[in-house]
Amino acid sequence: MTTPSSESTQHRPPLDAERLRRRVAESSRLPFYSRVDVVESTGSTNADLIARAGRGDADNSVLIAEAQEAGRGRHARNWVSPPRAQIAMSVLVRPSGIDPSVLGWLPLLTGVAVVDALRGTAGVDANLKWPNDVLIGGRKVAGILAEVASAGEAPVVVIGVGLNVSLDVAELPVPHAISLTLAGASTVDRTELAASVLREFAHRFTAWRDAGWDVAELAAAYRERCATLGKEVRAELPGGEVLTGVAIDVDHSGRVVIGDRAVSAGDVTHLRAEY
Repeated sequence: MTTPSSESTQHRPPLDAERLRRRVAESSRLPFYSRVDVVESTGSTNADLIARAGRGDADNSVLIAEAQEAGRGRHARNWVSPPRAQIAMSVLVRPSGIDPSVLGWLPLLTGVAVVDALRGTAGVDANLKWPNDVLIGGRKVAGILAEVASAGEAPVVVIGVGLNVSLDVAELPVPHAISLTLAGASTVDRTELAASVLREFAHRFTAWRDAGWDVAELAAAYRERCATLGKEVRAELPGGEVLTGVAIDVDHSGRVVIGDRAVSAGDVTHLRAEY
């Protein structure tokens, strides 16, 4: 990835941690997040929160890095974020009493939250590619990775979000990516964007928890925002198998149904996409 010039970095202000905490706290009747930390640089926000997972005071905690040097994507892919050009953020939650069969909905819930935050705060027409890539005009603006730090009755899960905010064309990680700046977003204020994502996540998570982890309402919201459904897709499955067909639904466990098969993992490409 191209390193941003000093000139471009100067025009990327740091996150305002105090304003971020105020904006998040203002949005809910009851506090949801136990702490929101912002650090200048780290290897991986997910890895840092997983390391904290054994401490009870880490529940519902947030870690954001101005620069991430060893971020983890799906299938153990590494990515690096230029300083202040993205939002590299992780949230640690402990969904007590959840059925393990629906735990896979957590990253999908996060995708819904990011889409709603971008639509409402940045004024962009964002949607989802299964399972949880966030797209604008068919191009990826954000990725999400959930990792289970510990299993059991109250599993600990860390969900990471990487959102491209002010990357220019030369800084994009892949040609089919996009940033909010390149998409003509109404704001690229990372403090407001991060606050919006955290508010939407807290809203969705709390509603799901209060529904006893029933996925019906969450699944309906996901289907409304998922551009994969109804499209002809190509899925590259673990082990090298390739499946092509129409994505017709998302099942109770969050798996995409392609033809008559439910797929739980794989790289999905929209055929005849808008790239």
